[in-house]
Amino acid sequence: MSDLLAVVYLIFFAVIAGGAFALMTQNLRSSDVKASSQSLRKQARVHPEAPQPGEEVLYADFTREWLEQMYQQAP
Repeated sequence: MSDLLAVVYLIFFAVIAGGAFALMTQNLRSSDVKASSQSLRKQARVHPEAPQPGEEVLYADFTREWLEQMYQQAP
């Protein structure tokens, strides 16, 4: 019985080790493909809502000086 158990254990061990090796190999291949495709891309994509050059942008100023000034002006 122990010989059969040892054979089954070795078979499962080989299957798990082979699966781990396959996952590692696939991960290395996919990261290599991503790196090469990113190096071929010359211009970065621009966000669709990004302001065009020369366009005014509305923003909020939360610097410490501005907040202290607003606090002092409060009634």
